[in-house]
Amino acid sequence: MNRLEQKYKETVKPALMKQFEYSSVMEIPKLEKVVLNMGVGDAIQNPKVLEEAVEEMTQIAGQKPVITKAKKSIANFKLREGMAIGCKVTLRGERMYDFLDKLMNVSLPRVRDFRGVSTTAFDGRGNYTLGIKEQLIFPEIDFDKVNKVRGLDIVIVTSAKTNKEAYALLEQLGMPFAK
Repeated sequence: MNRLEQKYKETVKPALMKQFEYSSVMEIPKLEKVVLNMGVGDAIQNPKVLEEAVEEMTQIAGQKPVITKAKKSIANFKLREGMAIGCKVTLRGERMYDFLDKLMNVSLPRVRDFRGVSTTAFDGRGNYTLGIKEQLIFPEIDFDKVNKVRGLDIVIVTSAKTNKEAYALLEQLGMPFAK
């Protein structure tokens, strides 16, 4: 069992149960999945860029991403419906806990001038979204092999009903929120 999963079961669950006074253990919010998304707009001119993005995403997540395609044609962006413009990967179970553990304890502290992640990036339904400006903060990415700095979005989906519950869950798990 992963460190983070163990922490959730042993300390976070009882703490949340006490804090929100749930009547059943099934009400306690839990992590459902983590979705990583990388939009690669340059893929319109150069399809090779997307292959590199997929490779980097595979290294970061430890799982092969799905290529996302454009839903609509947009003439201003020279974009046709069905063109490959990014990639995404959904992590669940053990891989999700491994990734979050790595994100909170290794990758985020490597960000320059890091003062914590935003406390306002909740969507009202207990999901948290985090944008990362460069993929170089992940230890698996080899700095010398990167030819373009790309960002990615990380969405942490929880079973929490409110932002307050989701915040409490992530904070207990060790998410470095800005003070």
